[in-house]
Amino acid sequence: DQTLVLINGKRRHQSALVNLFGTRGRGNTGTDLNAIPSAAIERIEILPDGAAAQYGSDAIAGVINIVLKSNVKELTANASGGGYLAKYRFDNQKIDGLNYNANVNYGFKVLQKGYVNLTADFNYRNHTNRANSVSDTLDLQRRQFGDPQIQNASLYFNSSFPITENIEIYSFGGINKRKGDSYAWTRFADDDRNIKSVYPNGFDPLISSVIDDRAATVGAKTSWRNWNVDISNTYGFNKFQFFVKHSLNRSLGALSQRDFENGGFQLGQNVTNLNFTRNYKTILQGLNVAFGGEYRFERYKIFAGERPSYYNYDPTLPSGSQGFPGYSPADVTNNGRSNVGAYLDLEADITKSLLVDAAVRYENYSDFGNTINGKLGARYRVNSDLAFRATLSTGFRAPSLAQKYFNSTFTNFVNGKAVDVLLANNESEVTKALGIPKLRQETSQNASIGITYAPVSNLSVTVDGYYVNVKDRVVLTGQFKNTDPKIGKLLTDLNVGQAQFFTNALSSTTTSGIDIIVAHNQPLAVGKLTTTLAANFNWMDLGDINTVPLLEGKESTYFDNRERYFVLASAPPSKINLTLDYAVNNWNVMLRLVRFGQVQLANWNDEIDTYSAKIQTDLTISYKLNKQLSLAVGGSNLLNVYPDKSNPTVTESGGSWDPVQMGSNGAFLFAKVRYNLKQR
Repeated sequence: DQTLVLINGKRRHQSALVNLFGTRGRGNTGTDLNAIPSAAIERIEILPDGAAAQYGSDAIAGVINIVLKSNVKELTANASGGGYLAKYRFDNQKIDGLNYNANVNYGFKVLQKGYVNLTADFNYRNHTNRANSVSDTLDLQRRQFGDPQIQNASLYFNSSFPITENIEIYSFGGINKRKGDSYAWTRFADDDRNIKSVYPNGFDPLISSVIDDRAATVGAKTSWRNWNVDISNTYGFNKFQFFVKHSLNRSLGALSQRDFENGGFQLGQNVTNLNFTRNYKTILQGLNVAFGGEYRFERYKIFAGERPSYYNYDPTLPSGSQGFPGYSPADVTNNGRSNVGAYLDLEADITKSLLVDAAVRYENYSDFGNTINGKLGARYRVNSDLAFRATLSTGFRAPSLAQKYFNSTFTNFVNGKAVDVLLANNESEVTKALGIPKLRQETSQNASIGITYAPVSNLSVTVDGYYVNVKDRVVLTGQFKNTDPKIGKLLTDLNVGQAQFFTNALSSTTTSGIDIIVAHNQPLAVGKLTTTLAANFNWMDLGDINTVPLLEGKESTYFDNRERYFVLASAPPSKINLTLDYAVNNWNVMLRLVRFGQVQLANWNDEIDTYSAKIQTDLTISYKLNKQLSLAVGGSNLLNVYPDKSNPTVTESGGSWDPVQMGSNGAFLFAKVRYNLKQR
């Protein structure tokens, strides 16, 4: 959530989901890229420098701009299918996680220069199961552990309509509907959360989600007194609704229903932009001027589930639907905020070799006030083969509405025992009682320096170094217990057993790193070989812990070791890709080696789980039958490599792997067919 995502240059809304369970990005609210069909994408542009001075909040780590297709009279259709080599299953099934995808893209002309480009996409992915992976010395925690079942359907469009020679109306956006079924931890037969007369062999609760995502942008471009003018409005919406199947409410007894409607949450965002740009060819060697303003309004809601999904009918027994307690009326929230922003961006060619750009942006948020950020960059071109660049900037990220207002009770399993935990929002009685201050914005200082070198026509080298210091980092705290001698009574008086919350716990995080890309191509035999080496190396340091007076001395819980390692794992020490792409006649062979660097995480027992470096091998072989039709077969992680195993009793996952490196599904084999028809 520190990288801003744009679609055709316009801000994309974030997901309503807060990532809570054991993973990198824990506590973050990012952008749901799964809602955007890849078949609709023409290209992806990446600005690695911090760009909050130009684009506002969330651009601390840079900007991703997804450009949608605008081509016409071209039909492209793709269909693919594949599955994982099943390992660590309880049965003899050889392949699982079957995945089917079909998409089609077509654009047609409107009037003489207008167009409408449409994309439809459907994807189905079945469960994987890697639960049978523990040794005889460990107790089994889950009978179902793996990927959820997902159905994902999208319909997107991109369009432009020239009204006059001076006015263009444009619009783009789409809808996405996703349904998922994910298994929760097993309630075994003798578990006190099971009723043997209902489930003699225990049960595996199934958490179902229905995700609705939609977005639309409408705008107009024109020119006025040599200024290019762009005005637009973008609306985005993301909603999660949850259900639990094959479960029960233990406090209701044997008469409990088995299926529940559990409520959910949603986020809506509306952004209005007005931008002016102009090029002055006679000032210096050329001067580009851009300025404009933005008004953004966001609203976040949590809505309750049906009463049996969260209610306790017998205080001596666990309450709510097992696997995922529903959102109660106490969790319900409906909060919004607005902000206005204005920016100025100047880019000047001082000489034919030296380009300098500078930007400044002012923002005012209704919930935490003002911020001003700036950026200064330069690029010096020594000759056509060699160029240097450098950037200095400041940035900010406003805490998301979900981080401020998300409130929920969920179940963690610690050493095999179920523990109900309250995640209290920043405005709750719990956080007020503990003296937790209101969330503040994160601020950043960014610096980068880079070189591009092409000594010969078929070889290019790019090296970029960067430094990002983020202050007042928003993180999720550890869990405070009502048995604590200092604050236990406060929690007990509020009927809370364990609690955690979002806070600006980290005074700073400092990340420095280097990106290296080397690309080379040359004829080889009767074909052509393209080789690409891409490597990233990171170093992260964490600052002091910002605690509050009532919790002094409890820094190890306020920001515990597990949370510390989650933050460190968000910048893995290294990742290296080597890709060999060989084309000959109608054949193409792509071989890729991906080295994932070592990752370390802390478990519930405050022990360090080390996942050693691993190498994944990918291979794709494609053949072009004719100008329109091509086939491809291949595999990802062909050698069936898994991360190192860990103890499933001491992590949120309940399986032998945290979500690290190449994941825990193993080798994936696939086949694809592509049809492309260009009309005259």
